[in-house]
Amino acid sequence: MSPALANLTDPPPDDALNAICPYWTMFPLEFPLQALADGRPGEWVLDPFCGRGTTLFAARKLGMGSVGIDSNPVAAAIAQAKLVAPRPASVVRLARELLDGPAVAEPDGDYWRRAYSPGVLQSVCRLREGLRGREDGVAIGLRGVLLGCLHGRVNKKAASYLSNQMPHTYATKPAAAVRFWRERSMSPPDLDVLEVIARHARRRYARAPAPVPGEVFLGDAIEMLKGMRRRFSWVITSPPYPGMATYRPDGWLRGWLLGGPSMPDYDRVGQLGALRGERFIEGLAQVWRATAARCDPGASLIVRFGALPSAKGGDPGELLLASLELAGGWEVRSVADAGIPPETGARQASQLRDAGEHVPEVDVIAIRRG
Repeated sequence: MSPALANLTDPPPDDALNAICPYWTMFPLEFPLQALADGRPGEWVLDPFCGRGTTLFAARKLGMGSVGIDSNPVAAAIAQAKLVAPRPASVVRLARELLDGPAVAEPDGDYWRRAYSPGVLQSVCRLREGLRGREDGVAIGLRGVLLGCLHGRVNKKAASYLSNQMPHTYATKPAAAVRFWRERSMSPPDLDVLEVIARHARRRYARAPAPVPGEVFLGDAIEMLKGMRRRFSWVITSPPYPGMATYRPDGWLRGWLLGGPSMPDYDRVGQLGALRGERFIEGLAQVWRATAARCDPGASLIVRFGALPSAKGGDPGELLLASLELAGGWEVRSVADAGIPPETGARQASQLRDAGEHVPEVDVIAIRRG
């Protein structure tokens, strides 16, 4: 048994931190854990499309350092929250301090009045303003907790989310949300924001794995990799699938919490998933080239990849293999059917199932040539 997996023979730590906030593209934790079965503490793991940071959390569980990159601020903030180790009491203390601060401006409009009760909206806005620009571990943890409970289903018992009825994986667009609430005469819950935060903070951080070195970069993977000096032994990732370019509008409300606009952003500029055919292959190949430059000879690249049937972008396995061949520097060792995406409630799985006939996901393993 590898040293990295030795600690998994004991009762594993609670994995609740990995679920600190939903994200609409994610693979199960078992995927990177199995991929790192031969890893060793001290080796470094890279995920150039880190999304909500599942690979980084797996590396943390195994005592391995990790680096994640993502161009989406929401994804980067969630992934960062999985690398810190604040005490739950410290998270609550910071939240209380920010909530006791002066009143701040609120977004106006029918949507905001129906999405949150007056007291909750002011509390969220104070937290939003107070966390702006703060990157210490406690602030990162509080930001992750707040992103996770910002919107979701109304619970008649202990409140888990701060909003009126809404999906927890993605934010309903304003016009559709207002219509839904108005037709059902639904009002936002009036609740204790600090109590909700305290419950989430205890659940996510009370039994989190021991922290290990790690970092998350917000930006384009190619540019971020060019500026790095660290070397990697493992790369575990899942690139955006062709046609999957809804990250910004689906996450618009959480994007607002991080300082973004108070309305959906439909800009597709710079999103790899918005490309098609040869342009998609070339874009992905550029990432593999930049990744190879930061990897030691013999480093492993493990990729899970799929496609939306409606995207008509070609067979996912063929696209991925073409991008690796074009990139150079990688020797493909295996290609395997990853099976049907699990029905976990994740946005990605839902889209893959709803879009038409299923296109199987593939797992590809390649080795960095010497």
